[in-house]
Parts: sequence; structure tokens; C-alpha cells
Amino acid sequence: MSINISLPDGSIKTYAKAVTALEVATEISPRLADAAICAEVNGKLVDLDHLIEADSKLVLHTFKTEPGQEVYWHSTAHLMAQAVKQLYPEVKVTIGPAIEFGFYYDFDRDTPFTDDELIKIEDRMKELIKANHSYSRRELSKAEAMDIFAKMNESYKLEILAEIPDTDVISTYTQGDFIDLCRGPHISSTGKIKAVKLLKTSGAYWRGDEKNKMLHRIYGISFPSNKELTEYLAFLEEAKNRDHRKLARDLDLFSINDEVGPGLVLWHPNGAMIRHLIEAYWKEEHLRKGYKLVYTPHVGRSKLWETSGHLGFYKENMYAPMEIEEQDYYIKPMNCPFHIAIYKANHHSYRELPIRLAELGTVYRYERSGVLHGLMRVRGFTQDDAHIICTPEQMDTEVDKLITFSLDMLKHFGFKEFMIYLSTRPEGSVGEAEDWDAATESLRRSLEKQGLDYKVDEGGGAFYGPKIDIKIKDALGRAWQCTTIQFDFNLPARFNMEYIGADNTPHRPYMIHRAVLGSVERFFATLLEYHSGNLPLWLCPTQVMVIPITDNQLEYANKLVEKLQLLGLRTEIDTRGEKIGYKIRDAELKKIPFMCVVGKNEEANNFVTLRQHTIGDLGSMDFDDAVKTIRSHQ
Repeated sequence: MSINISLPDGSIKTYAKAVTALEVATEISPRLADAAICAEVNGKLVDLDHLIEADSKLVLHTFKTEPGQEVYWHSTAHLMAQAVKQLYPEVKVTIGPAIEFGFYYDFDRDTPFTDDELIKIEDRMKELIKANHSYSRRELSKAEAMDIFAKMNESYKLEILAEIPDTDVISTYTQGDFIDLCRGPHISSTGKIKAVKLLKTSGAYWRGDEKNKMLHRIYGISFPSNKELTEYLAFLEEAKNRDHRKLARDLDLFSINDEVGPGLVLWHPNGAMIRHLIEAYWKEEHLRKGYKLVYTPHVGRSKLWETSGHLGFYKENMYAPMEIEEQDYYIKPMNCPFHIAIYKANHHSYRELPIRLAELGTVYRYERSGVLHGLMRVRGFTQDDAHIICTPEQMDTEVDKLITFSLDMLKHFGFKEFMIYLSTRPEGSVGEAEDWDAATESLRRSLEKQGLDYKVDEGGGAFYGPKIDIKIKDALGRAWQCTTIQFDFNLPARFNMEYIGADNTPHRPYMIHRAVLGSVERFFATLLEYHSGNLPLWLCPTQVMVIPITDNQLEYANKLVEKLQLLGLRTEIDTRGEKIGYKIRDAELKKIPFMCVVGKNEEANNFVTLRQHTIGDLGSMDFDDAVKTIRSHQ
């Protein structure tokens, strides 16, 4: 009996007997066989030596595909663990997954790995690559696996195995003298790893729980060529220069103080001004688009969070309650229940809908200390929350407006490239199927109506409704999450939200959560890194620095400052007794967009010498021309 194998291009290959994925790849092209990393048979990822014994759909993955990269990096994590065990036999291995860029492996040892040890491990990995050990899969019973890892004294593997049902088939992978518990798949041999670099170490609690032992994590990256590794290391260097934490120190924007508390942000005057400008623009645009601004408390009674379901499903991310007059109150992790309470404070007719409520609402969530990261992951942050409450008939119009509004606002901050995802119904969702279908199709129609490219994340919606996510793409090709447009069929039911319809009977409204920026903190960090600190002129805390060459020009310089400030330009003066070259370099380092340099000649002619950040000297000109030049960049 023949075996038919369907390929992605629609072609079918027929074989008289069982065949491996690698054999199919070799027949298609020896080059493809060499580049192939793993295969996908009927939707399941498998090793290249997997035997195909029946009619199947086959996809061959190379490093250019996401599954191919994941398998390649996970295989390199195994290689790193092998090198560590050879060099430090007393170390216990835990887990080593692929991540977005590269891989890590967590090890249990008494002391952290040093930089010299990383070099030593990396050198041993290169030796193992040259040895070209095959990755060999073995399937065995749980009892057999327990026996193997017990003899190796690998207690973490035994803990993992203990949680697997006794009837499950276990798989291990071996390369050379190293064996690991793993579902796979893996690359065919260590020799397919052509370039590797270990990047850094950090501490990590076992299973992310601070109650467990602190482990030592090693991060690394690998590629099929040295050229790709070199390019990636250059990318890392540029990303390091753009890191919002570094830029915040250079530009004196914010700080996070252990005495105040991890994940709690202190906004310095420069950062506070940028934040004010972001929020002022946000409020102005929302008022223009028919939103009503609201303010809500930072705490709420436990009953509110019981009704919303947060205490049932989200309590581990909420801070401990405080008792007030024998009632428990919780600091809010979300704004939604308060907006619903505002809606329910009055009865509503269909004639009043849609109602659009918007708030820059600060919330607090308990994030593990190990995941805190500058402004990207904090414990107290401000969401640019909005809730649109509408009838089913208004849904399409509102979604259209939300997408247009979101993209227009992001473009105003200088973002140009977007990645859009439509996430559909997952298993275990709440709400009626017809509501899900209607909402999902509304989102889909709006994206297609506006001619926007998007990807569908099947089953990727929240349990309470489908959504659109908009990510921005920066100069380094990185994607940053910003906008979410999210239907919710859960809270309207829990809080029994209603409006009186044209038939004079109660109806449940549709409710859409919407955040354009996501959170002010994360957006601020994204904005900094996207622009590498060179923010658009309208967002700069200091737009113009007036620099007198000597103290003799101080009076003239101060008059310039007053005139520029009266025209609405945020202006400062550098009165320090430093040389002019030092002052100019300092203004450049602070990324101040324009400098007005004034000496005796400028004062005598009522002129300024205008300089632009990164451009240099724009020449001597009168005040009005200087203002015109500056404003042309707003």
C-alpha cells in the first residue's frame, strides 16, 4: 500500500513504504535537507528521523521558521547543559527552554557562574559541536525514567516526573554522555549548531516561586552561521544603547528605589513633563472623540472584587486586603468594575448609547521580583483605560472608530509600522456562542474594511471575549504591545448591566475594553527605546537650551529665554561657567533638540546662532527666523 505525503505547495509525493521526514527533504532538495531542523506531520512537531507510515501532511521547518528556531535553540540549551555537567558534575540540571531570542538553562549550584566560567562552558560547547553527537530520542515508561534520573541523582527531573500520570509515555533525548527528560523534537546532531554565544547569567527561583530555591540561569544564543551571530550581537549592542533604563539615567527621567519598593516608579521632573505631555494629548483626543473622562478610587470593598471574579481568579496578583470598619478593602488591580459602577449609577436607554468612559487609572498588581524590568514590568502603573458600552447594532461603527483612533494616536507619537492580531475564542470561554461570533466578525470586518494586514491567533482570545492587539515595530525589528480592543461577555453578566431597548424591555449591552497605550509606564519605555531617546520635539521636556558664551551675554540670554517661553517653547538657560564646547556637548548628550548660542556678535545684532541636535550649526539668524525653524519641527 502506498503512502501519500502532501506538501505545503500542494504537491503530493508517493512512497511504497514508510519514509522519514529527512528522506522526503533529501528527495526535494539536498540543500533543504541540510537546512531542515525538524518536521511537522499532521500538525505535530517531530524529529527529522520520524517515520511516516500513513498518508500525511508534511511541513519541513528550517531556521527561518518560528518552530525551527525554537527547536534549534532548545537543542542548544541541551548542548549547554551537557557542557556544564562535563565541567561541573556536581551541578543539578532543571529546565532549559527556548525563549523569544535564544535559550536559557537553570542550574542548581552553590555559587553563581562567573564570566570566566561562561567562557569555559562556551569553549566546551564548541568542542561538543565539533564532535557532532547525534540527538537520540527514546520513549520509555515513567518507572524506567524515574530509575534513570534517580541513579543520576537529578532531583529536579524526579520532581517533574512525579507530576506526570503513571500511564503516560515519557521521552528522553541523549547526545553523547548527556541525557535529558524532554518531549522534543530536536535537531539531528550537535554539528548543526554553527555559531554559539553565552550572553549572561542571572538568578531564578525554581518554578518562578520565591519560596523555592534560587537557581543560576545562563542565557545564550545560537545560529546556523557566524554571520547571523555577528549581526545579532550588533543588534544587542544597539538594543543596549536604546535600553530605556540607560536612557532614563542619562536624561534623568525616573528612578526605582529599593527603599520605596521594587516596581514602584519615582518620576523625576524631566520624565514627569514627558508623561504630562503624553497624558494631556491623550485626554484632549479622547474628549474630541466623544469620550467622558472619569476618576475612580484606588481601593474597593471585597464584595466588588468578588462580583467581578478577581478574588476568585486573580487573587494571587492582588495585594493583601486592609481592614476598614470591619470590612476588607483591596487596592485595585483593574479599573473595569469602577467604570461599570459609574454606568450603573443611572438607568440608561438605548438612545443614550454608546457611552464611552475613559480614565488614566492607576492600578497595582503583585508581580514576582524576578520579572520586574524597568518600566516594562512594574507593580504600580497607569492604564489608559476606556470602556465602550453599546448596543449590538452600534458594534461595527464603534470597532471601526476604535481601530482608526488607536492607529492615528500611535502615529502621532512617531510609530509607523504595526503588527495586528485578531484573537478568537479559546476553550473554556464564557458567553453565548452567537455573541462571540458576532463580536469576532465585527473585529474582522473592521480590519478588512480598513485594508489592514492582520494575523489570526486561533483560540488566543481571553476567556471573556475576542480581541484585536496592535503591536508597533521599531528600527531593530522588535515588536512592542500597545493597543488592545477587547470584547467582554463576563463582567456585563456578573454585574447585570442593562439598558432599556426600543421595545421598552431590558437588554444586556456589549462592552469593549480598550487601551491605546496599554499602560503609561510601558508605553513611555517603548517610546524611549523606539526613538532611542530622541523624542519628537513636542514631547521633549526641554525644547530649547539658550547658551551664553560668556557672562557678558547673560542679560541678553535671559531675555531670549523669556521670549521663547512666552511663545510656548520649553526653554532653559545654561549659566554654568564652563567653556562653550562643553556646554554644547552636554546639551547634545541630554538630547535637547535646539540650542541658541549667543555671544557678543549675536547680542549686538539681536541674533542667535541656532544649533540642532545631531545636525549641528544651522547658522546665525534673527529671533523670528530661529523660532520659525524650531516650530517647523513641531
